[in-house]
Amino acid sequence: MDRTERFYRIDLLVRRPGGARLPDMAAELEVSRATLMRDLAYLRERLGVPIAYDRAENRYVHAPEPGAQELPGLWFSDQEIHALLTMHQLIKGLDAQGVLARHLQPLLDKLQGLLGAGGTQASELERRVRVQGVAHRPVDATVFERVGAALVARQRLRVRYYTRARRSEGERELSAQRLVHHRHTWYLDAWCHRANGLRRFSLDAMREVHVLPVAAQEVALGEVERALDGSYGAFAGPSTHTAELHFSPQAAQWVAHEQWHPQQQARLLIDGSLRLRVPYSDPTELVMDILRHGPQVEVLKPAGLRAQVARQLQAALQPYQ
Repeated sequence: MDRTERFYRIDLLVRRPGGARLPDMAAELEVSRATLMRDLAYLRERLGVPIAYDRAENRYVHAPEPGAQELPGLWFSDQEIHALLTMHQLIKGLDAQGVLARHLQPLLDKLQGLLGAGGTQASELERRVRVQGVAHRPVDATVFERVGAALVARQRLRVRYYTRARRSEGERELSAQRLVHHRHTWYLDAWCHRANGLRRFSLDAMREVHVLPVAAQEVALGEVERALDGSYGAFAGPSTHTAELHFSPQAAQWVAHEQWHPQQQARLLIDGSLRLRVPYSDPTELVMDILRHGPQVEVLKPAGLRAQVARQLQAALQPYQ
């Protein structure tokens, strides 16, 4: 029996009606009295497990504080703790405002205690795991928390939303269905009661958010996925076109290992170049991804997308001429 399993067994023993005596626990766990005492101290001091000693009955009992909440049986090995701490660092790197990370801080503190040595290993891990975000659009913490609260509680939202394409603000009533993190930005997939349909909203464009005491309209997640996940990037809607792109051998070394779309089709050619077929609906984000490869990519089809990229390249030259 390893230490993690022993911790779990101790927790079960003290939860029995009337608790458990020290000799009985030592015999059942097949450990010495000294080892069991160390385990009990670790559980109480490091993990915060509410184990108390009933002197009158000479027993150890489970005695949580009034109103306390816990996750019984949640024990981790050292490897699992390190993995969780690494995940925490990734969240901190993706979450520039700390909206998510600060809610996870109590868990992080507990995990650091589990690692022992005064959190030395955890501190070293934090120093050696770094995630950098590029072109991050910050989200107001209050906006994120209210959207998250409505999503979990299945309530509607009233949102004042800024539409960049029209440069105007308008009020929307939304039934939140799903939060999506895409390219360092958070989006909300929601049923828009004004448009009477599913739409995707950028959280950084939400100016005001209020949770309403009204139940959200439920939409099956399968329907949400079919309606919003078929297009390219963050743009919603089913795919209506397919782009065919040709990458030079130099660019193909990277693009061959990238996923531009879940339904993409890639084919390496004899000369090392790459043909990539990508479905899309709105070309905006696809055009941006094509342009970042400059002369290393050519749009073969469709003609409209090829012409649009050509216009963008010509316009990009104007300031330099």
